[in-house]
Amino acid sequence: MPATWFAIRPLAKATQAQPSSAEILIYGDIGTSWFDETVEAKSFCEQLAALDAQTITVRINSFGGSVPDALAICNALQRHPARIVTEIDGVAFSAASMIAAAGDTVNMSENAMLMIHAPWSYGGGNAVELRKKAELMDSFAQGMASVYARKLGSVQAALPLLTDGQDHYYTPQQALEAGLIDAITAATPVAASAAHMPGISRYRSLPATLAAGTVAAAAAPHQEPMMPNPNEPAAQPLAGTQQPQASAPQAALQPQAAAPAPQPQAQAPAPHAQAAPVPQAAAPDRAAILAAEQQRRGDIRAAFQPFATRADVSALQAQCEDDPAISAQDAGARLLALMGKTAQPVAGIHTVTDETDKRREAISAALLVRAGFGSKDQRENYAANPFRGASLMDIARGSVERSGKSSAGMDRRDIVATAFTQSTSDFPVLLTDAVHRTLLAAYATQALTWTRFCKRGQVSDFRPHHRFRVGSLGNLLPKTELGEYKNVSIPDGEKTSIAAATKGFIINISRETIINDDLGAITDQAAAMGRAAARTVEADVYAMLLLNSGMGPTMNDGKPLFHASHKNIAPAAAPSSQAFNELRVLMAKQMDISGNDYLDMRPAVWLGPIGLEAQARLINEAQYEPNPTQNALTPNVSLGLFRDIVGTPRLEGTRYYAFANPSESAALEVAFLDGVDTPYLERQDAFDTDGVRWKVRLDYGVAGHDWRGAVTSAGAGA
Repeated sequence: MPATWFAIRPLAKATQAQPSSAEILIYGDIGTSWFDETVEAKSFCEQLAALDAQTITVRINSFGGSVPDALAICNALQRHPARIVTEIDGVAFSAASMIAAAGDTVNMSENAMLMIHAPWSYGGGNAVELRKKAELMDSFAQGMASVYARKLGSVQAALPLLTDGQDHYYTPQQALEAGLIDAITAATPVAASAAHMPGISRYRSLPATLAAGTVAAAAAPHQEPMMPNPNEPAAQPLAGTQQPQASAPQAALQPQAAAPAPQPQAQAPAPHAQAAPVPQAAAPDRAAILAAEQQRRGDIRAAFQPFATRADVSALQAQCEDDPAISAQDAGARLLALMGKTAQPVAGIHTVTDETDKRREAISAALLVRAGFGSKDQRENYAANPFRGASLMDIARGSVERSGKSSAGMDRRDIVATAFTQSTSDFPVLLTDAVHRTLLAAYATQALTWTRFCKRGQVSDFRPHHRFRVGSLGNLLPKTELGEYKNVSIPDGEKTSIAAATKGFIINISRETIINDDLGAITDQAAAMGRAAARTVEADVYAMLLLNSGMGPTMNDGKPLFHASHKNIAPAAAPSSQAFNELRVLMAKQMDISGNDYLDMRPAVWLGPIGLEAQARLINEAQYEPNPTQNALTPNVSLGLFRDIVGTPRLEGTRYYAFANPSESAALEVAFLDGVDTPYLERQDAFDTDGVRWKVRLDYGVAGHDWRGAVTSAGAGA
């Protein structure tokens, strides 16, 4: 049975503290090899599909290989529901760099190398046949570019690396700066010199350090002999090596070399000359290496033996034993870290709420109930609350006393000033807690409509974040008259972007407010801040929708969201069953971004001016045709078309809109920084005014994305 160039193994079963994980080693050539070691992508994809893990680490040390196999592996990795982390341990050349780019996160060892170049193959025949071969190479370059686009941002950014005929080598720092990787990891311990790894001489342009053998790469379990050039004399075997016997191989497209295709015409010259074989290094002391490895494994097993019954420990032991770079000392450190993660507290020791926490919770509850924002439980327990009748001055005095400072002889102004400025006083914390809860309650109860027709997203920082939509390949094509299959290009996707910005303001509370026990002034301002934050998002969404005279934001094609060329403008008509049906038909006829097939989406939300809401509800819910000119028993063709009817005073006139479910097609998106969609409150003690001020902010952005999921009509009288 042929040996595999990859290995898949589970690392840890899922627990509450740690998700399940697995590791894949790709340490050799990719796809159908030149001799009898051959494992195609079919086997890899079948084993990957059966792998149940939440995180999969793919470790790569490969000179590349078959482009079709690499594309299939990339697609399989991207389809898998697990989070994919690719680790470049040694080299990721040619097709292997594609697999690296398929990871959700791409890491590269600080002594590794990465290389990207155009696909190429040997060929022979007349000019027509050679041009067909060149066109085939261009098609594969397009497919490869779509994979690198995951890291470089677009197919256009990747294509120059695949069409200029050059070998593009990257050190880890260069790859990071180019955007091809996400992070540089600690160096993989030197196990073999790159210059002595079989197969490296297949590449025509090597960096000087790599060619000289000064760049170390992780040792591969097996490397194939270099694929011969059919147009050059066969190289003589190295002394001391055994050449495998091989039958005539099947042709397989390789990024760097392929099997010959004999033709009666003159053969085309070899695209690239092969480098001379590198002299083989002196053989190491195998007996000493084997003894050291046996000792290392024995030491690891002895350290893990007391915990062998635990599944996660067994998985870690197998990982440490199988990785020759992990010493027994390193394995012990990993075992200790694992045990620390899963350790349980000593029985009989429990963390409980202390007296300070109970006091703060009781004061906060009393203030909220007094202000009218208390929860049901807080209202029901108010009679038993020890701070039920406490004024703000009482709470301030108590905070001063608890901080260790006597309030004897202080007037009310001194008490308030001390409560705010004494470093150990918890009075500002108590007020902030009450203000924050009031703010969130008001924010949550503010009437919002954008959540009903916009997608809610998130961004990780304030830079523009791209949203991609991929194209489709269309339907299968019949074979040509010669029985050949037609080549199709992988289509480019569409890209839009969204960026978050910060909005907020500051309110101040003076000591006079505390002295006057004006709790309402505090909580009313807090509630106003919450409602203002909610209204700000709502207003920004409608401001975006009303751009270009109600036609929405300008898209990347230079046209508004609603435009005749986007085929999402219905005939002007007042709301009626027939007008709603026009919206449905128009949306269903939208094509995917490649124009290959219908999306066949349905409207989910109707949006229009508040004055048209009642009529829209009547049409959507009427069993029979509501038009008085129609027969009263005529069924309503638009019954239940919309799952939601949204009327708003923020829209004027007669124009109305229909939106698909945002999860199917997001016409508009509101993205929050790190997914935090509630206002953030920050306190600052005002020393100069003996008071406190609060800053409220919200980080979010609004953008338009997919015009296929929205339709509009100018309404009656337009």
